[in-house]
Amino acid sequence: MKNVLLLGSGKIGAIITELLSACDDYHVTVADLDKSNLERLTPHKNLSTLVLDVTDRQALDKALDGQFAALSACPFNITKFVAQAAAANAVHYFDLTEDVACTNLVRALAKDSKAALMPQCGLAPGFITIAAYELAKHFDELHNVHMRVGALPKYPSNGLKYNLTWSTDGLINEYCNPCEAIVEGRLMQVPPLEELESFSLDGVSYEAFNTSGGLGTLCDTLNGKVRNLNYRTVRYPGHRDIMKVLLQDLRLMDRRPLLKEIFETSLPLTYQDVVLVFINVSGIKDGQLVQESYANKIYSKTINDKLWSAIQITTASGICTVLDLMAQGKLAQQGFVKQEDVLFEDFINNRFGQYYQREVDRQPLN
Repeated sequence: MKNVLLLGSGKIGAIITELLSACDDYHVTVADLDKSNLERLTPHKNLSTLVLDVTDRQALDKALDGQFAALSACPFNITKFVAQAAAANAVHYFDLTEDVACTNLVRALAKDSKAALMPQCGLAPGFITIAAYELAKHFDELHNVHMRVGALPKYPSNGLKYNLTWSTDGLINEYCNPCEAIVEGRLMQVPPLEELESFSLDGVSYEAFNTSGGLGTLCDTLNGKVRNLNYRTVRYPGHRDIMKVLLQDLRLMDRRPLLKEIFETSLPLTYQDVVLVFINVSGIKDGQLVQESYANKIYSKTINDKLWSAIQITTASGICTVLDLMAQGKLAQQGFVKQEDVLFEDFINNRFGQYYQREVDRQPLN
């Protein structure tokens, strides 16, 4: 049994705890500054809890002693403290961040690390990167790689057509920060909330627009190999325009704490959601111009007698799967590990990755 330290027991930390501690391969110590969060966790024989301030380096070093891995389910601005401590203590490190600056820090720490450091292990970046790269690597010449992801309420009931499903800080960060893309072969930054597009899937209308961080390290991996690469967040039609009014016209992008307060007091949490993953890849294969797509919808689900939202399941599934693959020796045990290093087949057939599985995934993606 391997010892794992999980930092953060909020919406995502709670389900990571449930998945890992319910199996017999991990003993999970969950650490959080808020004792009430820890008290809400379902007891398991393989579960311990610890009240801990992640910014207290001495206390964090002590908590990392004897651990196989550290998993950060903390807000993006706190994750850096976990990464620094894990690298210094030679403990494998995983996080869920979409923040580009945080990932760059992890990459720098990994150069001298004796353990593996793997950021961006959730849904987007995370699974979306693994699936897109699996499609892309089978082309002889890549033209376009378009990645679209949305976590949406099944029953939208407000003007934004949105409910809170995960980290409010992460949501605001995605909507406000510059976005990476490859445009006509050039790696560049594009503005968030722009390049609005509309599409339908299964008879439902959606919109998609630029948001930050969803590509993970794929821009670096495919730079010089693809004509166009972009990531856009999916919402119901009309959401983007209201967000532009709030963030740009009313300048709430400069008052993020106020925007967070407004969201968390006005938009209710929902467990009745759907996660949409849609990828289009086009290029030359065997001398022909070909397009291949991946589409998946994941819904909320009862696991161990408790209802979990689709975004909780997909995010936790990502980080638990790569932890499992690391423990099985299927990933590099030292240095910087990218999502593209994960084989789609290994991921989708894993006991945690199977929550993404479609009927067609019983066959190779290509």
